[in-house]
Amino acid sequence: MLDQAKKALKEYYGFDSFRPGQEDVISHIVQKKNTLGIMPTGGGKSICYQIPGLILKGTAIIVSPLISLMKDQVDALENLGISATYINSSLSSAEQQKRLTSLQHGVYQFIYVAPERFDHPQFLAIIKQIKLSFLAFDEAHCISQWGHDFRPSYRSIVSTISTLPNLPFVMGLTATATKEVIQDIQTLLAVTDNAVVNTGFARKNLSFHVIKGQDKQTFLKSYLAEHKHESGIIYAPTRKQVDSLSSLLKQKGYAVASYHAGLSEQLRQQEQNRFIQEEATIMVATNAFGMGIDKSNVRYVIHYALPMNIESYYQEAGRAGRDGEPSDCILLFSGQDIHLQKFLIEQSLMDTDKKTQEYKKLQSMINYCHTSSCLQQFVLQYFHDDSLKDGCENCSNCQQSGEQTDTTREAQMVLSCVKRMGERFGAGLTAKVLKGSKDKKIKQFGFETLSTYGLMEKETEKRITNFIHYLVAEGYLSTGDQRYPTLQLTKHAEAVLRGNQKIWMKQTSVKQQVSSDYDKGLFEALRILRKKIADQQGVPPYILFSDVALKEMSTYLPKTKQAMLSIKGVGEKKYQQYGEAFINEINTWTTANQTNKHDKKPSHLISYELDQAGYTLEEIAQMREVKEQTIMNHLYQCFQEGYKLEWDKFFSEMQEQAILTAQAELTEPKLKALKEKLGEAYSYAMIRGVLIKNKLL
Repeated sequence: MLDQAKKALKEYYGFDSFRPGQEDVISHIVQKKNTLGIMPTGGGKSICYQIPGLILKGTAIIVSPLISLMKDQVDALENLGISATYINSSLSSAEQQKRLTSLQHGVYQFIYVAPERFDHPQFLAIIKQIKLSFLAFDEAHCISQWGHDFRPSYRSIVSTISTLPNLPFVMGLTATATKEVIQDIQTLLAVTDNAVVNTGFARKNLSFHVIKGQDKQTFLKSYLAEHKHESGIIYAPTRKQVDSLSSLLKQKGYAVASYHAGLSEQLRQQEQNRFIQEEATIMVATNAFGMGIDKSNVRYVIHYALPMNIESYYQEAGRAGRDGEPSDCILLFSGQDIHLQKFLIEQSLMDTDKKTQEYKKLQSMINYCHTSSCLQQFVLQYFHDDSLKDGCENCSNCQQSGEQTDTTREAQMVLSCVKRMGERFGAGLTAKVLKGSKDKKIKQFGFETLSTYGLMEKETEKRITNFIHYLVAEGYLSTGDQRYPTLQLTKHAEAVLRGNQKIWMKQTSVKQQVSSDYDKGLFEALRILRKKIADQQGVPPYILFSDVALKEMSTYLPKTKQAMLSIKGVGEKKYQQYGEAFINEINTWTTANQTNKHDKKPSHLISYELDQAGYTLEEIAQMREVKEQTIMNHLYQCFQEGYKLEWDKFFSEMQEQAILTAQAELTEPKLKALKEKLGEAYSYAMIRGVLIKNKLL
């Protein structure tokens, strides 16, 4: 049966071999053993049940926690010509009934359901009558009471499925599980030790970074400017912060979607679809977003504040780079973040023991931000995974990136000021004292008489506050356990004040990992084609081909069926649907870019040939990584050199006439004067185009 599995892997998924752990899981399954697979996000867990579902007779039931995950998985299977469906609350009663009838007649190889579906007598009656191949729990940590996302509805299924006389075996799959969670799942699903496949949690393509002591907004603007065309997720802890960041980034011209529990279900679905369909490149969200999101080409995940625990963090960060391509996981840390998480724990309805456990988990998360060892290794060891003994070589601690600045003197000023203020006040008021502020609170407490008053008057309050947070993060200051944090010196502060220890502040930078050498222009052209076809079919673009497949196409330029089938991720089924379209696009691109080292075409002619090949101005600009205005200027230059242009793509007849009328009315019709007369609706590029067309420039 393993030979059948390998054949299906190539035919349907376009891969020549299994990823680590996949074959082990499948070998247990085809022997009809209850099995538990623990693999990192992006490790290919879905193939562990999809391949067996293809080669075993009967219907496979997949228990899934989210509607969005079900839809993504079913879209992907149907795209491969596999009969699959889902039944959940998003469907009308009539549609649910129709699918239940088809299920009864054995139409589906896969059916995805939420755990609550097992409370429906009709569903239970039907699945007891049909041939079942197996039942799989996706996100199996939801079963365990020790799991970070425990769901009682998941756990209650276990007793229900034990009453199914026709269920050969069960399996569970998860990406995040501590030792306690693994043991709990094993007990519930009756999985023996030798049927547990644990590949470890290491993700070699991910680069982890903790940024502290820097202004978060400044860092974010700088990072996003360098990753304009890449998909990314920014997690913020509160709805208010999600709305604020979304608004800020939209003002900067980014295509942003947002997601939190305060939005209606319809709006949340709409925003999620915009991100999945690549109409928005950035998703700003609370942790309500993301579980089960299958989008494979997320290039970065940024946490704008400290998450509550390492389980949540690693799962959320792990949504980057599911396709195996280099991706960043960045945590922007501030000492204030700790208090928000403590407040959320304290305000929760958990019992005292559970709160104590959550505080312990939070402390591990704080320790992660302070560690000087490999960041990914720290996380793996939390899960009792010692596979990364020599470090990841990608994280900010392994790279030791960034210049170091001696900030001992500034630290002494801050620590001394905190001491003289009686260790009873927060960072804000301390910064005001050091700045020499005239704030009424300073007079109220008599702090203007302190020797530290105005010691850092040349710095901004914001810069001083950020530096105070840095000292908290590094353990020289503590903010206590109260709801309202007050600064207190730690045991490490004394050595700094005495001059026995220096403080070096490292401005951590994020070095972008370099992917394979591929033609970026062709890659963008193939992405545009993928998006067009995906929109026509109403499916996410990554379901057609992953970014990895497009990059390989952009490297090897396959122009025959055999060459295309050698691309990773292109199987016979995918080739039948899309192969010729992508080969044609590659041919179009290479024809329009026939250049070599000895006879390189001028840049404006390359833009012209892409224009003639049918690409829009926006698409050409994206492929060539320049502004649309630059492309317009290229095409105008071609017109002046005798090439033909279709002018209606630049302006309408009415706009042309308005520009010519304004030009005739001005005594000195210079571009600036024309622009001022015509207003915001007319760009400089449009005005230039009209003048060039009419030989007035």
